[in-house]
Amino acid sequence: MARPVRVVVLGAGSWGTTVAGLAAHNTPTLLWARNSDTADEINTEHRNSRYLGERALPDSMRSTADLVEAAQEADVLVVGVPSHAVRSTLTQIANEVRAWVPVLSLAKGLEPGTRLRPTEVIAECLPGHPVGLLAGPNIAREIVDGLAAASVVATQDVRVATALQPLFASAVFRVYRNTDVLGCELGGVLKNIVAIASGMADGLDVGDNTRAMVLARGLAEMTRLGEAMGANPRTFAGLTGVGDLIATCMSPSSRNRRVGEFIARGMTVEEAVAKLGQVAEGVKTAPTVMELARDYNVDMPIAAEVEAVVAGRQTPEGAYRGLRKVAAGSEDEVA
Repeated sequence: MARPVRVVVLGAGSWGTTVAGLAAHNTPTLLWARNSDTADEINTEHRNSRYLGERALPDSMRSTADLVEAAQEADVLVVGVPSHAVRSTLTQIANEVRAWVPVLSLAKGLEPGTRLRPTEVIAECLPGHPVGLLAGPNIAREIVDGLAAASVVATQDVRVATALQPLFASAVFRVYRNTDVLGCELGGVLKNIVAIASGMADGLDVGDNTRAMVLARGLAEMTRLGEAMGANPRTFAGLTGVGDLIATCMSPSSRNRRVGEFIARGMTVEEAVAKLGQVAEGVKTAPTVMELARDYNVDMPIAAEVEAVVAGRQTPEGAYRGLRKVAAGSEDEVA
């Protein structure tokens, strides 16, 4: 009888813990937590109270604070640390992960300085490994609560994606596959910036019509940049594009939306992030996205206003005044 596939998830934040819980229902799963107290709580109480409150985790899911132990156990490695920590984490275990072990990213940001996507950073740190991502409109707490959701395994190798799908699927969590890694990954990066704009709309009470306009035009910006960079524009109409955008912009649990709301209600960016107590990738990613927009000559007025607010050069009120001044051209323009 074949030994079951062992899944190892690096990063015990809300989404990393949730993905480990999904896998634990299907196969032996180990979650690496940077904090040993978190690992102990998961092992003894089957909770991760900091990120998921009192929600119960599978009894079969194990946790460790030993990064090398986690790396050596992996048949499938899932990287759930924030985007700015991917390289520093994987550098420590580059010689510990066995050859050809598939690696999936959960991160939705860009590496500061290099502007590399998480899958590109992983490929540099762990050369020779199949690399992809798991992404979609996934609010962690809802999934732990057993509410229905769907996600996408994106890899260029369909055989690898097909083998990975059942490791994370359940009766209420559907896992699709996609070969457009670039498009799927960019959707997760770019939607966070639009979510900050959506949160500012809530904080300013500008109305549902205005927020709907921002979401629709934000999706157009995401698609324009993605297509310019070589992604399939159809990807942005799927789960990792408009699906993730809707969830992140509308959910009260969305970290980036909440940061935008806090800022619009008078907090500084630093105060908003501190109040959140978790990483909001859009805050760190906004300047990098604007660099990409300039490099690819793509007009992104919503992202530009959000970046200006995050950098302290603009107020939320000024940002929305600025968006009202954008000239309206043809809606189907792609550049």
